[in-house]
Amino acid sequence: MILRPATTSDVDDLMALRIEAEGWLAAAGIDQWRNPQTRGPALAKWMADIEAGRTWVVEDHQAVLATVTLAPADMDFWRENDLPDTAVYVAKLITSRAAKGSNLGGRLLDWVGRQAREQGKPWVRLDCWRDNVALQQFYLREGFEHVRTEAPAHRLSGWMGQRPASVVRHPDALLTSTDAPEVTS
Repeated sequence: MILRPATTSDVDDLMALRIEAEGWLAAAGIDQWRNPQTRGPALAKWMADIEAGRTWVVEDHQAVLATVTLAPADMDFWRENDLPDTAVYVAKLITSRAAKGSNLGGRLLDWVGRQAREQGKPWVRLDCWRDNVALQQFYLREGFEHVRTEAPAHRLSGWMGQRPASVVRHPDALLTSTDAPEVTS
């Protein structure tokens, strides 16, 4: 598997990951990303994150299996007294159904923790949909603690979690990143 910075040539694969996730979530009865009209704004945000060097992809045999964005703090949720500069923020973490059973999402979270440590930041933080209890449970199993839930009227996300950057849940299957597609673990 290769973990590398996303490029604009990855946008079709990123949207395919999201559409696959939309279908899986709908089949599971989870009301997340169900409105196809949100795809355009999501794509625009991805493009900005790619251009800023914040979005990464995992590929295997040139198939994109996952993505994660190292986003700035979302100030709709995080407050100044949370010391937002002390964390790396996870956004748009999506794994393909083809990677099911490989702990790829958890391994990406470990990689994000390494990025936080390298930046001298003690926390990995995220927010996820308030109604997606299964996703919240995943993050809790991955060592996150629920901080609080915010509910701004214009957002469906707002369940906020954090874990120390020092947490490594999958030490036997670490991902390493590369600036160019070469062999990684």
